[in-house]
Amino acid sequence: MAKSIKLISWNVNGIRACVKNGFVDFLVKEQPDLLGLQEIKISDVARAKEQFDFMGYEEYWHPAERPGYSGTAILAKTKVSVKNGFGELFDSDESAVGRDTEGRVQTVELTDFYLVNVYFPNANHELSRLDFKIKFNRALLKYLKKLEEKKPVVVCGDFNVAHREIDLARPKENVGSPGFTAEERAWADELERAGFVDTFRHLHPTKQEYSWWSYRMRARDRNVGWRIDSFWVSKKLVPKIKRAWILGEVYGSDHAPVGLEIEA
Repeated sequence: MAKSIKLISWNVNGIRACVKNGFVDFLVKEQPDLLGLQEIKISDVARAKEQFDFMGYEEYWHPAERPGYSGTAILAKTKVSVKNGFGELFDSDESAVGRDTEGRVQTVELTDFYLVNVYFPNANHELSRLDFKIKFNRALLKYLKKLEEKKPVVVCGDFNVAHREIDLARPKENVGSPGFTAEERAWADELERAGFVDTFRHLHPTKQEYSWWSYRMRARDRNVGWRIDSFWVSKKLVPKIKRAWILGEVYGSDHAPVGLEIEA
């Protein structure tokens, strides 16, 4: 029987708040081999004061330069090689995208593939960051294709886009809204054309499940949500996919964790 790796991705919307709301119990119950976190909202200085106890896990943090904003982290059951930022491809780029000052990208090199943990920018109300997001997305795709020259890639995180109408409860009312603009959806199309596969949609072509709900109007209770958190993989890895799921019953954030089980 082939060995498999259990991967989970979760936008925790602030690791301190999530810890207070059951994060450690979740970790103990689910026991992922690797867990990618987004929107940790904590600096190294603040984290040192918290003394988190994630027993049995190695921790790799990538906070934003701006305290209490954005940021990513990787928790792993064994020591792994983790690179923060876009790597050598963008080290000489002095733009905010290239330097990854917002702590948005982490790369884990495993034996058979790379795992890239990403917190994609939010286009924001009035689409004030849409241009930055598209620039970021294009830079990231360039980086992923560079990694693929060596081995296949698994990309996880909060993509901050609902790709298809099936990926949100009210598509018609949200056309042009942040996360459902033509530009953001076109980039998801571009990701597909580049050879990457949305694992949840691949296994569940007609299932309507969501991973994020607004805090307003009891949206989660009414399941008026969006599927914006996911795992995408290089086409070469598709035959190795065993499961892809959303843990919609897990609270602690306005996002639900999402999972992928893949043959090692």
